[in-house]
Amino acid sequence: MNRSNLELFKELNPESLQKKFLDSLLKIHNVQRGSIWIKKDKAYVCVEAAGAESERIKGVSLDIRHPSIVGWVIENKRMTVAETRSDRRHYKEVEEPLAVKSSMILCFPLFFRDRDVYGAVQVIDTTPEKSRLNLDQGYLDQLQNLVDICSIALSNAVLYANERKKAQTLKSALKQSRHENRIIGQSPAFKKCMDLVKSYAGTDFHVLITGESGTGKELVAEQIHKTGVRKNKPFLVQNCSAIPETLLESELFGYTKGAFTGATQDKKGLFEAADGGIVFLDEIGDMPMNVQAGLLRVIQKNEIKPLGETHTRTIDVRIVAATNQNIKQMILENRFRQDLFYRLSVLPVHLPPLRDRREDIPLLIRHFLEKESLTAGLLEKKISAEAMQILVSYSWPGNIRELENLIRYLMVTTEADCIRPLNLPLHVKKPDAGIEPFAGPPAMGDAVNLAGMTWPELEKEYVTALLKNHHGNITRASKASGINRSTFASRMRKLNIRPEKWSFDE
Repeated sequence: MNRSNLELFKELNPESLQKKFLDSLLKIHNVQRGSIWIKKDKAYVCVEAAGAESERIKGVSLDIRHPSIVGWVIENKRMTVAETRSDRRHYKEVEEPLAVKSSMILCFPLFFRDRDVYGAVQVIDTTPEKSRLNLDQGYLDQLQNLVDICSIALSNAVLYANERKKAQTLKSALKQSRHENRIIGQSPAFKKCMDLVKSYAGTDFHVLITGESGTGKELVAEQIHKTGVRKNKPFLVQNCSAIPETLLESELFGYTKGAFTGATQDKKGLFEAADGGIVFLDEIGDMPMNVQAGLLRVIQKNEIKPLGETHTRTIDVRIVAATNQNIKQMILENRFRQDLFYRLSVLPVHLPPLRDRREDIPLLIRHFLEKESLTAGLLEKKISAEAMQILVSYSWPGNIRELENLIRYLMVTTEADCIRPLNLPLHVKKPDAGIEPFAGPPAMGDAVNLAGMTWPELEKEYVTALLKNHHGNITRASKASGINRSTFASRMRKLNIRPEKWSFDE
């Protein structure tokens, strides 16, 4: 084998390799026409052609049911020689548009390593004398060996290209999964909610989403935006519990230069920036009363008044609000305006907790396993039926957010390719044994005595432990807890854990 033939095996691009392969065969036989065919579904497709008018042949598809030399070789897995004028296997219609017809065709099968045939290569003599092809049997046997070696190299290149394509597809899926969250569920209670959301998306009324923490309220808000009449306009989010009262007011309504110390220039508020679109107000139950009054003005009159401004500004926004609190109880306690509640809850939707939609748990688990395998660049893990049953039976006090966080943990800590009961944390396997709930790897599986602690005491201990574990970095501590940083910081304030003691650095 000469140097040029050896170069074939260094080529990993299938298109380049098959062209070099075909050109080499034609050069050996001193002919000018040839083609490579691959079996695809119910057809034989020409993937490469050489010689005059080759552009008329490349891309041609032969019906698998129609007699052809290529088809005979692929199905019989052996070489053949055919005189085109007399051989009934010759598919004459393919050559009808060609000025020069073939006179003799030498066709070899293309093998995988396991000797399965995936295609065929034709070497074609177009001379009337049919004198170019060497048909000595010994020579043909040697040539078949060379074709076999080259065909394996070609199949390897195809497999390599397929793996690269698969990798690109995975990267694309990963990129999409990072930027697009999916709503998963088929239980009757959940489908009823989604039917409501679908009908709400087609209107322009305000929406109030209620439900426990971790049930997916922001995802529903995003769905209303993506499928609604304002989908091409802004969708802006503000967590009402994440920032102090005075800052929340300026964030929502904006301010003018000099309105307060530090206001060195005019700043648009969230409502003005979202003009024409949707503003999602998360944790609306934590909104201070004076800010509620400003929000009521937005809803009633479609206008805002930035801090320091003497005149109002007209805006057009749709408000989608969400809370995990009992707003009606807050109204009775004078902590939430009744008129604002009725204005916001024109279209109410209550998201059921995960424990009330257990048939959705397997769907969510498989979704998160796939998603986290893409994120971590790991092979997707399976889950045994026994482990799945335990997870379905668990109460999930943290709802979908807790489930997602647990799957992340299991993807990292489970060494085998299948998640089994022994891999699950103790509090999931034995929920009545007084074991600390899952919140992140640092305390996973530790048994503690909870009976003597109030919930705020337990939460404060937990938040403090997370901060210590992450050297005071609030961003990393919040990530380990499975909630966003703004919500984590809000809980710190409510628990009287002073933020100045800790670092907000990334």
